[in-house]
Amino acid sequence: MLLPPKFDERKWTLARQIGVNYAITKAAPDLSGRPAPYDFASLQAIKEDFNEAGFNLYGLEGDQFDMSAIKLGLPGRDALIEKYQAMLRNMGRLEIPLLCYNFMAVIGWFRTRVDIVERGGAIVSEFDVADTEGQLVSEEQQISEAKLWENLFYFLNAVLPVAEEAGVKMALHPDDPPVSPLKGVSRILTSAAAFDKVWAKFPVKSNSITFCQATFKIMDEDLKAISQNWLQQDRIAFLHLRDVAGDKYKFRETFHDNGPTPMAEMLKHYGDYGFAGPLRPDHAPAMYGENQNLFAGGMSVGYEITGKILAVGCIKGAADAYGIPME
Repeated sequence: MLLPPKFDERKWTLARQIGVNYAITKAAPDLSGRPAPYDFASLQAIKEDFNEAGFNLYGLEGDQFDMSAIKLGLPGRDALIEKYQAMLRNMGRLEIPLLCYNFMAVIGWFRTRVDIVERGGAIVSEFDVADTEGQLVSEEQQISEAKLWENLFYFLNAVLPVAEEAGVKMALHPDDPPVSPLKGVSRILTSAAAFDKVWAKFPVKSNSITFCQATFKIMDEDLKAISQNWLQQDRIAFLHLRDVAGDKYKFRETFHDNGPTPMAEMLKHYGDYGFAGPLRPDHAPAMYGENQNLFAGGMSVGYEITGKILAVGCIKGAADAYGIPME
């Protein structure tokens, strides 16, 4: 489960009570209250906190510090890339083997509403591209797809060898939503073909994929076909399980048990083709007594705990029914 890097009594306790043994976190300073994880002592302290609470810290997720210069190709990016390399080395020393990262410039994962009513009054988020019309970011933040590809390859050329040496898998997350441009900002990781393009350039073990099931679904990709191919190539290092109703231009989040994707069937599919890595429930509705947060960085919309309890139960039930071993 993705948990805050600073002890959260309710979330951490409930996660342990439902049998979650492995944690993923975003160790950014605004969430951890510590220096960014390119500082070894900071990352070591976060790992020790999780260990003391009964978790194995398996990986980091998201931007652990401001990546704008790297993604936009601005002055100062080489200094930031050096810090990224230091973070990877720290992860290797601390035996944290997974880094889920993205290359969404300026705008991260994005929704236009966070107040959509789901089953029984639960609250979920929605994206409607029509609601973004005329909302352009400043001209200096706008970037072309060609330039973004150039910046991604520059970054990966510098960091993948370090990840390889450190024993860390860098699992690239697709753009969410997978539309380009978004508010004048190009997005490039919007199809399965884009991930194959990255692999063709860097066919190394450290270059892997976060298979965010719902995001690939709204790309209108064949989930079973692309995941089978990538699993057979040992390229999927991390599974994000959630569901959405709609298409990439307009969709809303659902519960894990009432969306259009056959969740249990997909879990069996991943197991049949040899996936043996970490998986986590992704966004879940805010349920009774919970407040749906706004987008403020870190663990925002979709990261309250009660919906995750249901999600973990659904995943465990499906795994048990199909005889899929799960820690």
